[in-house]
Amino acid sequence: MADQDLVDVDPYGPGDGSLQVFRWRQAGPGLATRRQLREMGLRPGGAEPVARIECRGGKRWAWLYRIDLAKPKRPMTLAKEAALDKAMAKRQTCGACGRRYFHCIPLRTLGSCLECFDGTPADPNSYIAPPAPDHRLAA
Repeated sequence: MADQDLVDVDPYGPGDGSLQVFRWRQAGPGLATRRQLREMGLRPGGAEPVARIECRGGKRWAWLYRIDLAKPKRPMTLAKEAALDKAMAKRQTCGACGRRYFHCIPLRTLGSCLECFDGTPADPNSYIAPPAPDHRLAA
């Protein structure tokens, strides 16, 4: 019955279960956003956010994590790189002409690249030409 009297208290939070909210550039030391952690070569590593930082009157915000609980970033492996390239190829390749662009094309709105959609000429430096068809002619 003594366990019912125990209360879980977060030393970094206000104590009522909600997260502390900081204004822009007023977060305490030892706290960082995901982007700041990434710049330090770290990741949250499963740790829950301990606070929130807001700017523009609360319209923009980000979670804050404790730096001492962060773990090192995982290195990029060849398998991860291949999977990322495959995913990006899907977003960068036009289904109509087969060109792979160096930027993501608007597949949801247009369904193809601009050249296929309305005839706007594409800069040859902005895409990779589709592979030539494999002709197997008898000699």
